[in-house]
Amino acid sequence: MPDFLAENNVCGQTILQLVSRGNAIIAELLRLKDYIPQTYRLANKEDVQKYGDIIMDFSYFKIEEAQNNKIENSEQLQDFDEEFRDNHIEMINRFYLTFESIHTYITDLNHFLGELEEGFHIHQSLETIFADMEGKQLLCEALYLYGLMLLIIDAYIDGTIRERLLVSYYRYTPQRSDTQSQIDDVCKLLRDTGFNTPRKPANYPEDYFRRVPIKSTYVDIVIGHLRSDDIYGQLAVYPLPKHRSTALAHQASMLYVCLFFSTNILHSQTAIMREIVDKYFPDNWVISVYMGFIVNLSETWEAFKAAKLALNNTLETVNIKGYANSYGSSIVPLLKSTNLKLKEGNITKDNLLKDVNNIINLLRDCNFTIRWLMLHTNIKPKFDKNKKLKQLRELVLTESKFDQVQLFKLLLNTAQLELITRDIYKNLLTEKEKQWKELKEESFKSLVELSEVFSGTKPLTRIQKNENLQQWFLEISKQVESLAQDDGASSRKIVQLIQALEEVQEFHQLESNMQVIQFLSETRKCMHQMIRNMNIKEDVLITLQIIGDLSYAWELIDSFTPIMQLGIKREPTLVIKLRAIFLKLSSALEVPLLRINQAHSEDLISVSQYYSSELEIYVRKVLQIIPKMMFEKMARIIEIQTSILKELPTRLDKDKLKDYAQLNERFEFAELTHSISVFSQGMRMMKSTLVGVICLDPKQLLEDGIRKELVQYISKALHSGLIFNQRAKAEELEQRLVALGQIMDGYKRSFEYIQDYININGLKIWQEEVTRIINYNVEQECNGFLRNKVHTWESAFQSRYVPIPLYPSTDNISENFIGRLAREIIRLTDPRQSVYLDQTSSWYDIKSHKPILNKETITLVASAIEISGLVGLDRLFSFMIISNLQKLSGFLENKHTKTNSWHNILSSIQKEIGAADSAPNPLKFYQNCINRTTKIWNEFLDCVLLVGQLQLMRNLIAFHLNKSCKFNAKNLESSLRSLSKALLLDVTSGDYTPSEDLMANLSHYFDYSGLNNPFNKIYITSRCDEGYAVIVFMFVVAHLNKIFLLRQLGNINKRNSDQIDGTAFAVAVHTIIKQFHSKLNNSFIKLLSNYITQITRYNISIKASELPVEVSLAMNFLETYTNYSESSRNFLKECIPEEIYHLEQTLIAPTG
Repeated sequence: MPDFLAENNVCGQTILQLVSRGNAIIAELLRLKDYIPQTYRLANKEDVQKYGDIIMDFSYFKIEEAQNNKIENSEQLQDFDEEFRDNHIEMINRFYLTFESIHTYITDLNHFLGELEEGFHIHQSLETIFADMEGKQLLCEALYLYGLMLLIIDAYIDGTIRERLLVSYYRYTPQRSDTQSQIDDVCKLLRDTGFNTPRKPANYPEDYFRRVPIKSTYVDIVIGHLRSDDIYGQLAVYPLPKHRSTALAHQASMLYVCLFFSTNILHSQTAIMREIVDKYFPDNWVISVYMGFIVNLSETWEAFKAAKLALNNTLETVNIKGYANSYGSSIVPLLKSTNLKLKEGNITKDNLLKDVNNIINLLRDCNFTIRWLMLHTNIKPKFDKNKKLKQLRELVLTESKFDQVQLFKLLLNTAQLELITRDIYKNLLTEKEKQWKELKEESFKSLVELSEVFSGTKPLTRIQKNENLQQWFLEISKQVESLAQDDGASSRKIVQLIQALEEVQEFHQLESNMQVIQFLSETRKCMHQMIRNMNIKEDVLITLQIIGDLSYAWELIDSFTPIMQLGIKREPTLVIKLRAIFLKLSSALEVPLLRINQAHSEDLISVSQYYSSELEIYVRKVLQIIPKMMFEKMARIIEIQTSILKELPTRLDKDKLKDYAQLNERFEFAELTHSISVFSQGMRMMKSTLVGVICLDPKQLLEDGIRKELVQYISKALHSGLIFNQRAKAEELEQRLVALGQIMDGYKRSFEYIQDYININGLKIWQEEVTRIINYNVEQECNGFLRNKVHTWESAFQSRYVPIPLYPSTDNISENFIGRLAREIIRLTDPRQSVYLDQTSSWYDIKSHKPILNKETITLVASAIEISGLVGLDRLFSFMIISNLQKLSGFLENKHTKTNSWHNILSSIQKEIGAADSAPNPLKFYQNCINRTTKIWNEFLDCVLLVGQLQLMRNLIAFHLNKSCKFNAKNLESSLRSLSKALLLDVTSGDYTPSEDLMANLSHYFDYSGLNNPFNKIYITSRCDEGYAVIVFMFVVAHLNKIFLLRQLGNINKRNSDQIDGTAFAVAVHTIIKQFHSKLNNSFIKLLSNYITQITRYNISIKASELPVEVSLAMNFLETYTNYSESSRNFLKECIPEEIYHLEQTLIAPTG
């Protein structure tokens, strides 16, 4: 029969590809279990209230039309639903495709079985495929993998969550009406089973497994072969009867899953179940189904009468005591044996060749014992809830006198022994041919030399010529020369030659000559080695691979993590030994990858990457104890550095030398430094290790571990250091910034000090990680202003190996510390409670006249959250400005449907304003307009003031950043400034248009160097309408009496309590108008100029002696407004008559 898995065998390739796909689907399910969107859990009342109308289970299908109408009729709900869809559609699609692939898998399997039945594959039927070893394995695996998918998805992705995800996919994906879509079938297959409810559902899991019918003949044949055959030929590797259950463990787990497709056997076939239990579960009841997915038969078979009855024999107390005692008592002797073998010099190439069978037997016993004890003493929260399972486990623990540390030592010894044996044996296998040639040549030369000795031609002391012996040795040498390495008969011939050499020594009385004896003994030794060389076969490595399988402990190994970490704490060099355990674990990857590799599937990379990265994360978790210990010791170093050690002055009196020496403290300081370097050295001693497809470099592991601890400490300091009281106080902000600055400086100094002792670039790591923490937190805070949010797993700043921790919100407004700091600054500098003075770049309290926030405060912020923190704060302020400008733009464009009065009033004023020139009394006309708009400005004013306030803050931050850049990177600042000017000149002249990539890269540099002028920024794009100038003009005129603009420092005390900060107001108006075409700015200035001119003329006409207050206020505002744009100032001079401008400059009374 041709090879079943040959590439030209369509039947074999079809089933192989299917099984390969099954393994890939399971890997994807295991991967996705960690990416379930938190909102789909609806874990608390807030989530239910917020998402209850858009995240629904299958009950949605009963009220589909009503629910859709409810969403469509509510603009708020519709907008929220669309935003939710945009943010989660990618993950919803991925979950659905995985769910659909399960249904496709079983459909394809049924289709393949149908083709076999119809004779589609010539000369192939179910019977012929089961007659082939590979075919039998694949058909059994195909059914087993489908059952496994169902069990895994039910265990890891709750039924209600599956339903909610499927409903979301149905609602959000328009292709659902397509005939190709299988969503109905997928929903039927994966609807909630009730598995995760407190009370186990009846007929579980048989009803679940019946949802897609499978041919009963196929199921029966699979179960029949799994019951009776050794389909993987494992019994040959485990010759002893006591190892039978371990030898057939994989087959037993397959049978366990497949029996759920034929529950009649589990319910009523007592004889068959007794046979199955006696063969597969005579001494075990906890099994690993797939990659550490553990099940306890006494729990899962509880509802099946025949299965439960058959298992009762295994679960009898006497039997359990017997097994537990036997396995528990074998740990100590096995530890002694492995310790003996691991003594240096005990396992050499020669010793291994002599003793390989004994070593394999020892390893077999070790693995067998470890497996049983790990499975039957495991502590799983699920098992502890079940009283019966808890009793069974406690009985095993008691009878085996279980000591987890001893079991770990045995696992460590076993892994080391396997690693050493495998490495030496691989070398022997590589050098086998070369070694054979050397030994053969040496034997041949020795025999030829002996022949020459007896010929008399070669003088040797007291040896007489003997032609018979000469001929005999010559003949023997020819026999040696004819030996072939691959020929089985050669080994028998070598044995005969060795006997002949022993006999010739005895019968020809050659003992008298020591030289001849030495020649003969060396030749015999070479021949013995040749026999051993012939016995070096790859089978030994395969046997080692099979008996060393640790896939059952893929999850259980975590229970040993505290022991490993405690060992590393005591002795950092333990890391070298732990490498053997990590390599033993990585061998478990063979299980899911074997078929994928055979099928040459594209899934090989993603599946191996998933399992390898899971193992890598575990290795990092174990070894994280080293950076953790280093940081614990570094905490004390920080304390000594910052609080205990005194700074040496430049001059020191001799009698004070002892006080500054601080010998005890300095000794403790040195001791801590040494212990940190010892920990780092322990990590570095581990060799580079390949786990699956990922190579673990110890230096990189150490650096990542240090980064992880640093991120934890800094994040915690930032989170707890920036929590504020509900009442804003300038003193509190200052105190918190100073305290946080000291903590950050302490970490930075210690990191700088310790970097040379652990051979890392400490300050580089510090800068990178602080910047990453800030950027991540800014990104998450800015999510509140974005429709398409950046999820944690999508963030460029979040890392799986060095994760930035997420802390719960403390004020229900801000996501994290950067938001709290930004909002605290906004509260303190509220334009209604404070005033900004351009001359000092400071905010002052209107009541106490004390400074609230100034350049020194920004310096404190920079020392607390670094320069990257200031840039992050600036970015957050930009988002807030954009958000408010969009609201203001919405008002101007009349997008707010609720504000009909706004539109009616302002549209009528727009029509009337053109006739203002002809009004007999302009003051009365404008006052009338103002009176009509008094009630519509409240929300508009709030947004305007916030924009102005934030713009001033951004300007102050840019000043500090630029100042820092000039001091710390003078050449960079000059280069960037020159480049900025050159680019602007080129762009304005039209000679050059820079690319978007270049602009994006440069803007990053400009942001950090403070070379961005916030007042010139275009934040949003909006359509321009001449009418907007009238609206803004009316807004300004309506508030002229309320704004406070300081013209002279002497009148700071003249501000009324109901006034608002005029600088923030003017900056905001400038920013709003800047977002539109420059002609709008001209229109606005013209309107205000006309206002001033008209009132002045009217004033002259009635022969008033003083300039009206409205004129002075408007001129004062325009003076401030035009400060931020040279073109505005020039245009103002054109619009206002020179006499009025001169009068305002000279005669204007101080405003109040």
